Order: sequence, then structure tokens, then C-alpha cells
Amino acid sequence: MLTANEIRDSFVKFFESKGHQIVPSAPMVIKDDPTLMFTNAGMNQFKDIILGNHPAKYKRVTDSQKCLRVSGKHNDLEEVGHDTYHHTMFEMLGNWSFGDYFKKEVIGWAYEYLVEVLKLDPKDLYVTVFEGSPEEGLARDDEAAGYWAQYFPADHIINGNKHDNFWEMGDTGPCGPCSEIHIDSRSAEEKAAVPGRELVNKDHPQVIEIWNLVFMQYNRKADGTLEPLPAKVIDTGMGFERLVRTLQGKTSNYDTDVFQPIIKVIGDLSGKKYGDDPKVDVAMRVVADHIRTIAFSITDGQLPSNAKAGYVIRRILRRAVRYAYTFLGQKQAFMYKLVPVLVENMGGAYPELKAQQPLIEKVMKEEEESFLRTLETGIRLLDKTMNEAKAAGKTEISGVDAFTLYDTFGFPFDLTELILRENGLTADVKGFEAEMQKQKQRARNAAAVETGDWVTLKEGETKFVGYDYTEYETSILRYRQIKQKNQTLYQIVLSETPFYAESGGQVGDTGVLVSEFETIDIIDTKKENNLPIHIAKKLPEHLDAPMMACVDTDKRAACAANHSCTHLLDEALRQVLGTHVEQKGSLVTPDSLRFDFSHFQKVTPEQLREVEHLVNAKIREDIPLTEYRNLPIEKAKELGAIALFGEKYGDEVRVVQFGSSIEFCGGTHVSATGKIGMVKILSESSVAAGVRRIEAVTGAKVEEMFDTVQDTINDLKALFNNAPDLKAAITKYIDENAGLKKQMEEFMKEKEASVKNKLIENAKDINGVKVIKAVLPMPADAVKNIAFQLKGQIPENLFVVIGSVFENKPLLTVTMSDDQVKAGLNAGQLVREAAKLIQGGGGGQPHFATAGGKNPDGLNAAVDKIIELAGF
Repeated sequence: MLTANEIRDSFVKFFESKGHQIVPSAPMVIKDDPTLMFTNAGMNQFKDIILGNHPAKYKRVTDSQKCLRVSGKHNDLEEVGHDTYHHTMFEMLGNWSFGDYFKKEVIGWAYEYLVEVLKLDPKDLYVTVFEGSPEEGLARDDEAAGYWAQYFPADHIINGNKHDNFWEMGDTGPCGPCSEIHIDSRSAEEKAAVPGRELVNKDHPQVIEIWNLVFMQYNRKADGTLEPLPAKVIDTGMGFERLVRTLQGKTSNYDTDVFQPIIKVIGDLSGKKYGDDPKVDVAMRVVADHIRTIAFSITDGQLPSNAKAGYVIRRILRRAVRYAYTFLGQKQAFMYKLVPVLVENMGGAYPELKAQQPLIEKVMKEEEESFLRTLETGIRLLDKTMNEAKAAGKTEISGVDAFTLYDTFGFPFDLTELILRENGLTADVKGFEAEMQKQKQRARNAAAVETGDWVTLKEGETKFVGYDYTEYETSILRYRQIKQKNQTLYQIVLSETPFYAESGGQVGDTGVLVSEFETIDIIDTKKENNLPIHIAKKLPEHLDAPMMACVDTDKRAACAANHSCTHLLDEALRQVLGTHVEQKGSLVTPDSLRFDFSHFQKVTPEQLREVEHLVNAKIREDIPLTEYRNLPIEKAKELGAIALFGEKYGDEVRVVQFGSSIEFCGGTHVSATGKIGMVKILSESSVAAGVRRIEAVTGAKVEEMFDTVQDTINDLKALFNNAPDLKAAITKYIDENAGLKKQMEEFMKEKEASVKNKLIENAKDINGVKVIKAVLPMPADAVKNIAFQLKGQIPENLFVVIGSVFENKPLLTVTMSDDQVKAGLNAGQLVREAAKLIQGGGGGQPHFATAGGKNPDGLNAAVDKIIELAGF
């Protein structure tokens, strides 16, 4: 029986034999495509080629791509663990043709690989073809059906509707019919009772799709119409986990050697056995699936967080923790203990897992511990909500309460329902779903972008010239209008551009397009599917006029200084802290730089100063830039260039070198380190478990900072009569202030004792109770001390109400002996009612409560009100 690793290898080797170039998997986390957070299909890394933005280096390629599907069109998260074949992270085996072969070849090879190489029984295979769409003017895909007919009888070729058999990249863009290959893994008896063709695309767990062959032959325009693509594309995707299941003769993906080693360790750690309890089995499958997603995401540079892609990863991790908490009895972090078995099984195919193992474990452990604390908080809040519902005679908690637990405290709704059921209560599901819809609508409204079709003025590809020029003569290739947040903008593609498009942490250039007729501001430059897009608030009136593209050189120079400085920082951190330091993200703007790196403890002030001194020494050396463009990647590695985990590099790369600092980089840089001027680290902080962040400024911004510091010192000196030793003067002032404060505290204690004694002298005896009432010009702490002292001195038959004013803020204080509480008085209720007279509110315990307000003129009336309410 073939192992999972052998099956993966056999696929790419088969297509290599058919003239395909084997390419590595792209990162699962996408950094430079605003339309996607994660790689959700094998074709994502080839979008720029498919869209015609970039020429194909190879006409035929094949790979195994790590993918993640949890949101949007492909939302499988809630099914994961409950069935046998849905996953969050999965591998997609694929082969592509960019304008080379088409339907005939790919259908023949698919049959050859499945039947002749893998020895699957063709009687168990069914294929679907697009049945056509009259409203789109599309006929049945008879071409594909005809090729399939060479290999399968008619009853194994099934018509599929538009939903299943017409693939689209998005609302616009390349699309076309597709052919799915399904396999029937049922028993012979089941097959005899019901033909497999009747179960295709019917969600039967043993009749599943394993391979989809997509024939991209159209382009969908913004108005919905279709036009033929000039270069047709083949894009196939085969579910690796499903294929392994089929070849290993299992009925569940989780029974294969992809997941079983992980599930065994889960069982060892939890003391549970897989197969004994359906609920435990689901939890084990959830954890086994999710551990892969979380580990690969962290490896690719996406840490759990509260925003965008980071929030998705955090949500997946918390789902796994919740299942482990509820069904596996795991009240302590334990998922991080599964990382070694994952690395052992997948580290060969994906060596980045092994390289990042310590970071993965550290981040995962901290995230688990954080969420377990959240779970405890949520359970306490839910207990309070349940008690309130029961006290009010209700059997259901509101959807708003359930949503608040979910949205504000991260408490899963299904766990809320589980705990409620155990306590004989339910949740208003419709109300919860309504709140969820409102949130989704808010998110959609915030992110909604209305995009028009590209208007092409001339054919061509953009040439980036920004490494050598900041001004360049160019022309517009195409443009389109977009609307977002009630703002209309225009995206412009140029034939040549010196504008750097936002990527690699560096913000995009701004500047102008200048023709003899007009000047157009470029407010940003971004990259979409590897295409530099210039954003403007208006279009040139003369679109076909030659123009100069001019970058804002001041901003560019400041960005370049900050970007080069991040390289020097990276090297210095590795030198001071150790070679375990890896860059985990950066932000380079004209004003500052931010550098995230892996390190497992706070960097000390002494270490930071050493790093800063090392970088500034490199700056003073004025080391010239050595730049290698289009360097074969193996040559770059021989140079010792540092590559970033989670980045996709081609066969040729750009390398930036400043002396011993050598890195893969596509950003803009200074011509020599001296142009950075100087660096000053502003802060060092934690971003996530095992990841630290440095924020710094360079050049003129350092001057501005020093000017501010000098001005502050001069102002301080002036406050201390220009003392020659400012530190000594401040120390003397602090010591004197501490002495005066101590004297003041002693004076206040004497005053409190004096006031307390006077209050006791003036107390009234009403029905055997000492009633003390006063209005005092004293701070709140002093009044509280007096109240506690009174209660300590008179432990029985005491009632005290004190109104006080300090800095024009009124305060009511009520305390009483325990026997008065037992008699039915409640200090909290009394101050809440009386606080209305001082335009305020408050509360507290039955024996002691306070209330603040805004109206000191009402204080006497409020004190009298409390006496009245208490019946004295």
C-alpha cells in the first residue's frame, strides 16, 4: 500500500514525465493580493499568468499546493470533523497548461494516471460534464464528453449543472466548464442496490469527487457577459487527502496515514480511544485537522490575531481548543504537544515546518492558554445570565446575550447551547442569527468594492523601472473605475513605471502623471495579481497622450532609508540575540519603520542599545549597496542571502547586500548606508507569543525626535531654575515631595481621628440606633477611612451617612452595622435613590456603598433623603 508521501510524489513525477515543470507550493497565507487572505485553490499562485498580467515561464507546471478554505464561497469549517472528508487545510495536487494543451490531453492523462498508474477500477469512476446554460448562451460541453466517451460507457458520464460544472475565479475574470471525477468506494452490495451515478454530487460520504479538471476558455466581464480567452488554460485540482483515502482503502480521510499518527497522539495525551465515542471521535478529528492549519499558517508568517487573516487562524485554533476542552477533558494547553508528530509526518515534504517548530509550539501554547482563560470567563458570564433568566422565570436567554458572549468574549455559540441544555435552558437561535447577519452586513458594507471592467487602450505588460529611475516617460495601457465607501477612484496600468507598488512591507509610492495638458495625482500604488496599479482620484482627459510618471522623491528616499535600515536591524539582532532570530513582518513608511522578529523573551535595554550602536556603526561606514537582479535562486543561497518564511520566490530573485547583510528583497534601498543618517529605536514590545516588535525612526525623523527631547530637557531645567545637575535637582524635589506627602498623611490621620470623634459626640440616638449624619469638605479616601473607623468603634446599632465635597465633586457615603442590614436596610439601594439629587449614581454592598455626582448643591438634600429613606 502506498503511503501518503509516496502518493504525493507519484503525482508530480507522473506529470513531470508529461513535460511539466515541478514547482514548489506557494505559502498558504497570501500577502500581496487584496482579493484573498489565503490560498484556497492550487491556481492562486498562477492568477497573474491566467489574467495575462505576467508571461508564463513554463507552459506546463505541476505541484502539490497547501490550501485553506474556511470563509467566503468555500466555507467548510462547520463540517470539519463531523464528516469524513471536509478539511480546513488540505493539499491540492494539480497540473496546469497556459496556452498549450487543452481538453483532449488532460482527460487522457487523468484516466492514465488514475487507472493505469494507480490501478483504480474504472467501474468505480464517474465523470461529470457541463450540461450547458441557455440563459448564458452556452451549449453542453460535448467536446469533453466526447473525449471521456473513449474511456467510459455513457452511464458513467453525467451532466452537471452550472453550480457544479462551471468554474469561475470570481464575479469577473477567467472561467469555463469543468469535468469532475468522482469515485464510488461503497461495498459491492451497496453498489448493486443503487448505481453510483445516482449518488454523484449528492453529499454521499462514500461517493466523492476526487479530481476537477477546469477548462478556462472565457472571461467574465463586469456586466456578466462572456468573451473567449485568447489563451486557453487548463487548471486541475485533486484532493490529496481524498486520493490517499481511496488508495489506502479507507472510508474516511481521517483513517489514513495523513491523520492517524496525529489522532494516536491525541488519544495518548487525552486518555481517550478513537472509535469508542462518536463525540470524542469528532473532537479528535477537529483537533487533527486544525493542528495542521494552525501550524502551517504560523510557518507562513500569519500569527493568530484579532484582524483579518489572523482572526481566521485564531478562530480555527479556538474551535479546536473548545472541542478538546468539552469532549477530550483538556483543561490545560495540549495542542502544541502535537506539533512534533506533525513535523515528523509532513516535515519531509514541507521542511519549513521543522525549521519553525519552536515558534509554532510557543505561539500555539500561549494562544491555547489565553483562550482557556476566556472560556472560564465566558462560563462565569453565562452562569450569571442563566441565573438572571431563571430568577425572571424564563427558560430562554436572548440572542443578543448569546451574541455578546460570542462576539465580545469569543465564547462559541455551540458551547453556549451545550451549557444551556445541561441547565434546562435554551438560546434564542433566531435572535443570535439575526445579530450575526447584522455583523456580516456591516463587514460587507465596509469591504464592498464595486469594480468596473478594464478599458484597454493598448496591449502590453508593465515594465518596472523604479530601481533606476524616479521619473520615466510612459503611457496608459488600461484603466478601470472602482467605487468603495462612497468614493470613486481609478486604477491605472502604465506601460513603464518607476512607482514601487506596495509589497514586502513597504508602502506604495505616490507622485504625479504629467502630460503637456495636465497633472494627475497618484495617491497610492498597489500590486494586484503581480500587476502594479496606480490609484488616482481622476483620470487624465487625454488618455492616449504621452506622459511622465514622477515619483515623490522625498517620500521615496525616506522609505528607502527605512527599508535599508530594517536589513541592518535584522543582521544586528541576529548578532546580539542569536541566529534563531527570523524576520516575521515589517512595515516601511516614509515616517518610520516597524520590524517584527522571532525571539522568546523581552529584549533588554542593554541589548537594544547594542543593536542600535551596531546599526549606527554600519551607517557611519557608508557601505555601498551591492544589488543582484535576476539572480538564480541557487546562486542567491550560495551567497548566504536570507529568505523569509512564508514568501514565494521564483527561479530568479533580487538580492540586496550591504556588506555582510545579504537578503532576498524586492524593495527600494539607499545607494549607501550613510544616506540612512542615523537610527533611533523608539520601542520594543511583544506582538504575539515568540514574536517581538521594534519601532524606529531614521534620518530627519531622528533629528526631530532629538529636538523634542532637547526642548523637553530645557523646559525641565527652567522649572528647576536651570540647575546644572538636573537629575540631582529632580531627585531632591522627589525626596522633598515624599517627605511632605508623609507629613500630609500623618496630618490627615490626625484630622480623620478628630472628625471621627466629633461625629460620635454629635451622634443622635434614634430608637436605640446611633445615627451619624454630616457634610464634610474632605477627599473620598479620608471619608472612607472615617466610615470604616466608625463601624469598627461602634459595631452594633450604627447608621452613618456622610456627604462630602472635594474639588467640587460631591460624594455620598453610607455605612451601617450588620444588625441594621439584617433589619432590612441596604446601603446600595439607599445611595442609588439619593444620588439622583446630586445628578449621579453609585452602589455597593448592603453594609457599605458610595455614589458620586455632578451637583454639589444637592448634597445636603441627598443626605437628608437617605436619613428619610432609612426611617430615621
